[in-house]
Amino acid sequence: MKSIRHFRELEVYQEAMALVMRITEMTKGFPREERFALTDQIRRSSRSICANLAEAWRKRRYEAAFVAKLNDAETEAAETQVHLEIAFRHDYVENETFAENDDACDKIISQIVKMIDRADLWVIKPKPERRARR
Repeated sequence: MKSIRHFRELEVYQEAMALVMRITEMTKGFPREERFALTDQIRRSSRSICANLAEAWRKRRYEAAFVAKLNDAETEAAETQVHLEIAFRHDYVENETFAENDDACDKIISQIVKMIDRADLWVIKPKPERRARR
């Protein structure tokens, strides 16, 4: 595993941010009556994936807090999939667009699950205390 110094360097974060950008563009074509419903919901949940990944990164001193935030990111990705399906079933998006973004969510979820399963590799280990010399 290469040394990662910032959450923006995480591949999963980069994939999630790319998803946000695609969803923002996609939702510009949604009907006006969805502005305060589906449009806001799918944009919010997709953005929350990135936000929770950033928060998880800053909580790496505590494995339980780190994993909890990763779980939040995972659930936001699943919520995004639900909103995508609703948009697809209402014919707001084409099958290809739905499949591409749904697959992206699956990949993001998979990456997050791997991080959770190997949280010990990601947490910041406390430095051993030095003994006083006599």
